[in-house]
Amino acid sequence: MERAAVFDVDGTLVDTNHLHVTTWWEAFRQAGHQVPMHDIHRSVGLGSQDLIAHLLGEDRDQDEVDALSAAHKTLYGTYFDRLHPLKDAGRLLKRLDDDGWTVVLATSAGGSELSALRRAIDADDAIKATASADDVSAGKPAPEPVEHALGLVGIPPEHAVFVGDTVWDMRAGSRAGVTCVGVLCGGIPRADLVEAGADAIYRDPEHLLALLPDSALAPKA
Repeated sequence: MERAAVFDVDGTLVDTNHLHVTTWWEAFRQAGHQVPMHDIHRSVGLGSQDLIAHLLGEDRDQDEVDALSAAHKTLYGTYFDRLHPLKDAGRLLKRLDDDGWTVVLATSAGGSELSALRRAIDADDAIKATASADDVSAGKPAPEPVEHALGLVGIPPEHAVFVGDTVWDMRAGSRAGVTCVGVLCGGIPRADLVEAGADAIYRDPEHLLALLPDSALAPKA
């Protein structure tokens, strides 16, 4: 049976979480909302509509939600040509591909944002499929993004590992029935990731790559 290594992208493979915090903060500020950066940080990883509902409440006018999402997209888009991968992110994906894993991305990003992230990672030859926010009706922490990613490559959850940096990732992976690996490079505390379902924790892609033989992503025996 083939095995799937499913990866979140923002904060897991590319160092973008604090860019999202800054650009969401500015989008909220321009619309007259004062939202603490700490709260925004803890919400990164949710899709735009869910993030806005989480921070401002469910009873938002759809026009306001669309305007906030568009403002964030425009502000964040100014960084597309400067996005930087976390150390060894691309090497990790290529190593897993070489070791026989089927590498899949499951991300809240879509469209030109996803393209910019993939350019930053620079490991397209190792990535067999991508499940984006454009492909599912419910984003993380719902299991659909992970389930859709596995469906794209035809691999069941018991043969999959999901790597992410937020509690939303860990909850989505747990609900999808996969082994969950957390990384701390997105800025979320270890205890929060464990409570949300992480089976193991690493600092970042470099740390996971260094300890790969003893991890849930070890090469096939």
